[in-house]
This record gives sequence, C-alpha cells and structure tokens, in this order.
Amino acid sequence: MSRLRAAKGCFSTVVLTTASVALIFSAGTLRSFAQSSGATVVQLQNAGVASIPPSQVGIPNGIQGAEFDDAMQDSSDADGSIREFTNRSVATTPGIGQPTTTKNKAKSNPQLNLTFDGLNLFQQRFANGGNQFTVEPPDQALCAGAGFVLESVNDVLRVFDASSGNALMGVVDLNTFYGYPSAIDRATASPFKRGPSLTDPVCYFDSATQRWFHVVLTLDHVGTSPSLNGKNHLDIAVSQSPNPLGAWSLYKLPVQNDGTDGTPNHSCSGGPCLGDYPHIGADAGGIYLTTNEFSLFGSGFYGSQIYTISKQALVNGAAGIPVFLFNTADSANLLDGAPGFTVWPAQSPGVDSFATVNNGTEYLMSSVAVFSASGVDNRIRVWSIGNTSSLNTSSPTPTLTSSVVNTIPYAVPSNSVQKPGDYPQGQLLGKPEGKIGRNDSRMQQTAFANGKLWGALDCGLLVNGAPHAGLAYFVINPQSSTTGKIVNQGYVALANNDLTRPAVGVTPSGRGVIGFTVVGNDYYPSAGYVSLDALVGVGDVHVAAIGLGPQDGFTEYRGRARWGDYGAAAVDGNSIWIGNEYINQTCTVAQYLADNTCSGTRAPLGNWGTRITKLTP
Repeated sequence: MSRLRAAKGCFSTVVLTTASVALIFSAGTLRSFAQSSGATVVQLQNAGVASIPPSQVGIPNGIQGAEFDDAMQDSSDADGSIREFTNRSVATTPGIGQPTTTKNKAKSNPQLNLTFDGLNLFQQRFANGGNQFTVEPPDQALCAGAGFVLESVNDVLRVFDASSGNALMGVVDLNTFYGYPSAIDRATASPFKRGPSLTDPVCYFDSATQRWFHVVLTLDHVGTSPSLNGKNHLDIAVSQSPNPLGAWSLYKLPVQNDGTDGTPNHSCSGGPCLGDYPHIGADAGGIYLTTNEFSLFGSGFYGSQIYTISKQALVNGAAGIPVFLFNTADSANLLDGAPGFTVWPAQSPGVDSFATVNNGTEYLMSSVAVFSASGVDNRIRVWSIGNTSSLNTSSPTPTLTSSVVNTIPYAVPSNSVQKPGDYPQGQLLGKPEGKIGRNDSRMQQTAFANGKLWGALDCGLLVNGAPHAGLAYFVINPQSSTTGKIVNQGYVALANNDLTRPAVGVTPSGRGVIGFTVVGNDYYPSAGYVSLDALVGVGDVHVAAIGLGPQDGFTEYRGRARWGDYGAAAVDGNSIWIGNEYINQTCTVAQYLADNTCSGTRAPLGNWGTRITKLTP
C-alpha cells in the first residue's frame, strides 16, 4: 500500500483565485474556526469570461511526433511499464471475488428514449487543428438540463440537443475553452511548445440555479516545455445562463497544497501535491469538489480533500470566494489509520431533493477495500458536510463528520478479458489482445434522492463459480438514527462477462439507473445499464449499444491497459442520461495500413468511443 501521511490540522480556508495567487486563512481545528468565522477575507477578482469557440479540426496525418503528453506519464516503475500521473490507486491486490449467481428483478425496466454516439478518440485527437495528444482513457463527464446535454472527455467537450441528440456545435478542446495555449503546437519545431496539461473533466447542471458547472484538473508546465512546474489547480467554469453555448465565468483553485499560492502545506514527498481524480456534487447551499491527494513528483497518498464552495457566489460571478478545505487525512477522520479515498460527493436531481437537516447537508460516500491487504472489505464510509446554508451568508461555518456503514463484502476486481476480434495496432506490434483495465473498488458516482444516498462500485465476484468483475450497489438512509441504515444492497453480474465503471442516476421519486460498460467473452466493450429501486434492487442487464470490436489502445501495449476512469449519469426531470465508454468501430490490419484512422473512425493509436443514452426509469 502507498505510504500514508496525515497533514496537520483538519480545516483551512482557501480563497478561490482568479490567477495563480490565493490567500489562505489557517484556522487550526474546526472548533477554533467556527469561533473565528468573522475573519476578513480578501476578495480577489474572477478569472474572466469564456465561451465555447468554433471548432477547428486538423487533417489526419498518421502517427506524428509527440503523440503522448510525457508530462502526464512516468516510466519509473520497476518493470518499465508506464505509470500515469493521474488516476492513481492505493490498492495493492485484487480480492477474492464474492459468490453470486442471481439478482433481483425490479418493478419495471427503464424505457430507452434516445441513444447516440458521443465523443470519440478521433475527434479528440484532431480537435484544435490537430494540436492535441492521443489521450487514453477518456474519463467521461455528462450533464443535462434546459434542453441541452453537455459531454466532456479528456480533453474536449461538445453540446447536444436533448430532444434529438444532434450536435449543436463542433468538438472543442478544453485548452482553448479555458483560455490556455494548445496542448501542443505542432507548427513549432521539435521540441514542440506545450500548453498546460488538462485532465479529469467533470460537469454538473444545477436545476435550482439553471447553471452549468464544468471542472478540470490543470497541471502547469515550465514555460512551454514538456516539464511540469509543480503547480496544479482545479479550473472551474460556471455558465452565466441556462444556455451552455453562451458565456461562462472562470475560476482557479490551487490544489498543490505545498504552501505556495496560499495553499496549506501537506508536506507531500518531493514538494507539491497532486489534486487527482476531481469530482463534483451539490446541495442547496454549495458546490463540493473532491480530490485524491498524492505526491506529484514523489510517492505516497495524503488523503482525499474536500473543497466546499458557496454555490450562489459562483453563480453570481463573485470576485472573491472563500473555499473551505477539509482534509480526510486529519487524525479525526482516519479509519483504521487510513484517510478517505475517492470521497465522492452526491448530486441531487432537483430542488426538492436536497437534504435540509442540520441547516443543509451534503452527503459523500467512499469505500475502504483499497486499503485492505486482502483487497476485500464490508464497510462503506458516509461523510456529511453540515450547516451548508451558511455558505451563502457572511459567516459560513460548514462542518464535516463521517460514519461507517456495514455492508455486504466487496472486493478489488481483476482486469477484464475481451471477445476476440481485429485489433490492428496490437497485431502490427506483435502483441496479444489486451485486457480492459480494472478499477479498484473505489466509490463511483453518488446520488442523494428521495431521502436516500445511492452509490455503486466495481467489485470482484464469483459468477456461477467463475471469477468476474461486477458491481456492488448500496442504498443508504443517511439520516437514520442508527447512523446510516442500509435500505438495499446487492451485486450486479452477467454470466461469462464483466461489468465495470458504474454511474448512478436517481430521479426525485427514487427511480434509478446504473450505467456501465459490458465486456467479456460474449461482448466487445459495450454500453449497458440496469434499473435500480430502493425496495427491490436491480433489474435485468440491458445493452444500449453493442460494441463493434476490441479496445485497441496504446496503453495496453505499454504495460498498463486503461479504460475510462469513470462513466457518468445525469438526471433531468424524470429522465436519466447515462454516458459510458465503449468501442464503436472495428477494422482489419489491411484497412488500418491503408488509413491509420480507418476512414475517420479511430485515431492511429487508439479507438475508444462513448455512448449517450436517455432513459425513463
């Protein structure tokens, strides 16, 4: 297991900045901050306004120099394989799968209203005039509302019409959207000039304020060189209207937490920390961003970080906004010596779904099997940020508590096999067909709806006696007098195949859907889903879009196969939108040799795609 290090103090106030400088007001413990909540906060200006620009598509030209962003990779592993800077894990081993043979049948099957292809690697690679890297995995973000659907992946975004699925704009790279230089300037001589490295997009449409929120992790470089300078920040874009095609306000939140730019010093090995794997949640009072904090240049995990921000201040485009930072590595937050890992904040489907207890509460969930030497555990952690209504007052005093909920056992899964097929890149390299990279039983998308907290994660299972990856889901009443009561829980499995990367969406009435990828002996990577009900559990596995061929991405031939680090679900009224990675193309070696993009269906070094589906549960 990666080395753990607890930071001093559990609560700090950070100012959401508009440049690379922020102010911090250290408050020691939560109690002492609450007593000094009248401290003056210096107001800084926001970072300006952005809008979605016209797209520029480059001309495919085979494999070019600098296809990979070396700043996001580290080849220092002992076996010579590539270690990614982002989406790091603390899991050390897969666990022994839990036996399961059957599943419950829910009251009804979701009605499939619309399904269409979303963004793919060809579009990502050749956006911005081709001044992009080949990126794998996509890390899918999806949000929906006001008649629009916004999808974002590494490292592009696109807006669709919610009624038809038609694209309302071209494919725009995230560097351009956030006002940065291109990821790589291929018009310059080698070494090419580089812009900041953007990764891990997430988004959320807030029905209460009718505003869109888009967040990305940005790592700054030394000038225009490929080298990182240690500074990394969450860039936050907030739409100024219900129309995502209009203007957006931009903010910057430093997360290197090394004492620079006003951040607290968490003493990460090698200097700066990394705000890895950001995710977004919301309640009536706030927007909540979480990260997994690792050392950027060294080793060690330093606990999940929880950033608490006034929603109204963001919507109003305020010039300076205090951000309250909770560190789960503080001694008060440890469980068996371990901090929170992937503490996922909940999203709610509407105004009437927000928790009102304790003067407003935001719930978050995390799992703990990644810390187990066996890779198995039977506990879930429920986190609560209370007094969130105060975030929109002159004296904000949010509080953080956590509890442990005993659950069915869940295990870190192993990688997934793929159905045999054409994989021309790998065949030309003389490599065997690769596996789909596993997730590590970290909590995936979390929802709070109908008074309950809903979540799911990847889980190793024994399906009819055979080891497979499946899902474990949990429905919890976080307001129970027993400090978190299990309402329902169970496994989702498909014989002879694997399920991975669940994303949970739940309507205000409590009807839910879990979206995921289906892959295995019978399926190329496909987009699947099940219904979810608090009383009777899950329904049958459905496939919204059948994959056409195996994944043929560069990471599986460089030592560590990658798959989308997360899928996404978004609720819009009584409809649930899900987005999942799948493979929507196939071609032979001969077709690949004739055209490395197989007629524009893939990029030369990868072939991931995404599928967007609208359901009525």
